[in-house]
Amino acid sequence: MTFHCPWQWLRPCALALALAACHGADDDERTEFSSSPQDILQLPADSPKFRYIREAEAVPEQRPLLEPLTGKITYDETRTARVSSPIAGRVIAIPAQPGTVVHVGTPLLELDSPELGQAQAEYAKATADLKLAEHDFDRLKKLYENGIAPHKEFHQAEDALERARSEAERSRLRLANLGVQEKRPDNHFILKAPIAGVVTERNVNPGMEVRPDLPTPLFVVSDLDRLWVLLDVFEKDLAVIHPGQDVKLTVPAYPDQWFPAKIDYIGKVVDETTRTVKVRCLLPNPEGKLLPSMYASVEVESPPDDKAIVVPLTALFTEGESDWLFVSLGEGRYQKRQVRVGLRLKKEAVLLEGVQPGERIVTDGALLLRSELDTAADDGKQKP
Repeated sequence: MTFHCPWQWLRPCALALALAACHGADDDERTEFSSSPQDILQLPADSPKFRYIREAEAVPEQRPLLEPLTGKITYDETRTARVSSPIAGRVIAIPAQPGTVVHVGTPLLELDSPELGQAQAEYAKATADLKLAEHDFDRLKKLYENGIAPHKEFHQAEDALERARSEAERSRLRLANLGVQEKRPDNHFILKAPIAGVVTERNVNPGMEVRPDLPTPLFVVSDLDRLWVLLDVFEKDLAVIHPGQDVKLTVPAYPDQWFPAKIDYIGKVVDETTRTVKVRCLLPNPEGKLLPSMYASVEVESPPDDKAIVVPLTALFTEGESDWLFVSLGEGRYQKRQVRVGLRLKKEAVLLEGVQPGERIVTDGALLLRSELDTAADDGKQKP
């Protein structure tokens, strides 16, 4: 009679159970973001709760990189001129008013300036002295060459001619720097626009006495077809921005319109108090809708091909350490689904896993559906 040890058939059974346990662990890993049948809720067609539920299609969009930044629109200083008078005088006319479109050389202001008259008189005197010095030099040169005039007098005439030339050139350059063409004394000075653009500020009135050392410019002329946007970016966010990167902004005056801009410069110093760095963006303004000193909300954009599904925070709720939302299956059926969240902003979150493009997400009413699902689960447990 042969005796069989019971452990011989127990070993294959234990191996089978171990393999089954391993396969079960693999299935759990593969279904980490799937939902069980108990996570599906069916609302009756006449349920009043539909009034509190809002849905939206999951559509990939450009991935946000950081929280929207607050920026300030300013003049493009490379296209802006703050114009002061280079000479003292009294205002007699102001041809340019705020909002006036000007070109290079357009008159902005007219002055009665005794200082200009003096400069013109000095130029006239220097010109006359130069002619006299040239005449004396030519005369003494001939006498010196014929042995009549001594060498000393010839060199004195040569030095006097050089001084007269220098003085005439100095007085000519003085008038040229003032932009004065008329050399005769008339005290009439015209302040002209140095660049083309729009007169955005005027700080002068008729009859006002102006001087070159006034602290405030008389006019500000700027080309408003392009502006700057100045941002303060926290040092922890510097890794996601770079010069040439696209941004978009909106302003309170046009809350439904986005305006494109581009990062032009990133500061080289961190503010020790705020731990931020100054960032400058170039902002095209061809329609002239945007104005200096406007505040803007600025979003830094990722590359065009870097897209993700972004949902409002109202669509998400937390259970344990996981994030969940509801996906609409149609005809009043909703599926509770676990998702993985990447960047979480103040009003929205970027999904990394759990939702496919084209699915409909519950954006409002998720907590209501969760409560209904919990109630349905409790009722199922109480049934015998």
